[in-house]
Amino acid sequence: MPLARMQKVTPAPLSLTMGDPAGIGLEITIKAWADRASNDIAPFAFFADARDVAARARMLDITAPVVRIETVAEAAAVFDRAIPVIDVPLPQPSTPGKPDPRNGPAIIAAIERATAAVIAGEASAIVTNPIAKSVLYQAGFRHPGHTEFLAALAAAALPHEPHAPVMMLACDELRVVPLTIHVPLAKVPGLLTPALIEETVRIVHRSLRLDFGLSSPRIAVAGLNPHAGESGNMGGEERAIIAPAIARLVDEGLAVTGPHSADTLFHAQARATYDAVVGMYHDQALIPIKTLAFDHGVNMTLGLPFVRTSPDHGTAFDIAGRGTARPYSLIEALKLASAAATRRARERA
Repeated sequence: MPLARMQKVTPAPLSLTMGDPAGIGLEITIKAWADRASNDIAPFAFFADARDVAARARMLDITAPVVRIETVAEAAAVFDRAIPVIDVPLPQPSTPGKPDPRNGPAIIAAIERATAAVIAGEASAIVTNPIAKSVLYQAGFRHPGHTEFLAALAAAALPHEPHAPVMMLACDELRVVPLTIHVPLAKVPGLLTPALIEETVRIVHRSLRLDFGLSSPRIAVAGLNPHAGESGNMGGEERAIIAPAIARLVDEGLAVTGPHSADTLFHAQARATYDAVVGMYHDQALIPIKTLAFDHGVNMTLGLPFVRTSPDHGTAFDIAGRGTARPYSLIEALKLASAAATRRARERA
């Protein structure tokens, strides 16, 4: 092994966005930083309003000093003693539980600046706190969500790099990828194509090797219909669309199986036979993982030229400011982003 590969690789700090400051993003960030040592959290630069972060820490009665920094690189030296914040001023002070569209441009700017830092190599990965799309739409946001916005930023800055986003939900027990996401269930059959299945599985396979360090990933593909169509008696999508796509992937040398009946795919014995599942629609994939890991699942975007993770929950406006928000999903998102970035840095070394 070359000496460069044997040397320890220390990635740059992470970029962490504030999300909607009226939600629980500030609270879980403060709590995650407060537990940084016990959870072995890598340094991050927090793109947020510095005054807002300090005010929220006081409200929660958590000792969390805030230090303004100008560059992500400065976060490493500050992180042990304070939350390093790259200041993104809010037009209006945030009130927990009361989102303000006037703060939308600052929320968007935090995402843009954090992403630019990753693209420039100043940050090793981006972790995003939850946003409320309905609030951002009032500020001129024109993307379906975080993932699509990040893909657009990547495409603009790195037009020759891959930017085909695929959503993975991950925890220690399970990794799942929904082939179709936020679409009505009635539209799912018409959206399924062999090309979509093949492209998605290839992206998942690459990420399992690159980001999770699996040398020979095993991917299970669920069927669409009950009992995976039961030989065509409960629907023809498995025979006409899913099985041919799997056959082509197997011919390429990928360890892909299916289509499997989803009702027997997620128990412990079945989970031991694969490293990730590709489901056909949102609930088919997300119900199992949220049942297993509601508090510590991580949303990871595959298929981008950089690592992106986020907590597997929303803004939770209803509990914001009460001190009851649990930071576990954010902590796991920070840890996964750091681990994946470290693996990519080693691969490049």
